[in-house]
Amino acid sequence: MYVLLVEDERRLAQVVRRVLEEEGHTVDNAYDGEEGLAMALDASHDIIVLDIMLPEKDGIEVCRELRRKRVDTPVLLLTALDGVEDRVRGLDAGADDYLPKPFAFQELLARLRALGRRKVQGREPAELRVDNLALDLRRRRAERSGKTIELSPKEFTLLEFLMRNEGRVVTRSQILDHLWGYDYESDSNLVDVYVAYLRRKVDRGHGRQLIRTVRGIGYALGD
Repeated sequence: MYVLLVEDERRLAQVVRRVLEEEGHTVDNAYDGEEGLAMALDASHDIIVLDIMLPEKDGIEVCRELRRKRVDTPVLLLTALDGVEDRVRGLDAGADDYLPKPFAFQELLARLRALGRRKVQGREPAELRVDNLALDLRRRRAERSGKTIELSPKEFTLLEFLMRNEGRVVTRSQILDHLWGYDYESDSNLVDVYVAYLRRKVDRGHGRQLIRTVRGIGYALGD
């Protein structure tokens, strides 16, 4: 599943992200309510794991805003506030489930599986497709024009991120955070190196170049 994790405790966010990725999930991180809301509105996530006590905008208001804008992505609230009134506030705001802190990772994973089962069957695509480029999410295979593309795990994750954001420009910092889960040195060319690897495998030998550079900002895939 494609999970958006909105949690301002960065150490906890990194641990949760690692646990989710080890289970095969793809994870985006946001560290305050405003950033989380923007990311939730700008991408098609399968589940949102949302802390309540966030800077900028609290999780209850983020959830309310998502529901006002008719975003029906399942929301699992995380919070140290475990009183009945707090749970009721979260559920009334449109959340689907509630997990008090501290929590066991096994319970978090079980609740995410339960939320995933509640989704309409077939909502999560088996593959992503842009033009003649296809990404099989279950078998983790890529091909273009029917020809298999051999990708490393990081290259696959990068390509999936770009394809899920088809037509949108993603910044270098967004890619760094998505692939490595922490802030890297701002002058690092790590993203450019990996995009170059991916471009050689995806675009070389094809008339139409799918991966494009947006100078001074980042990269986009597709029109």
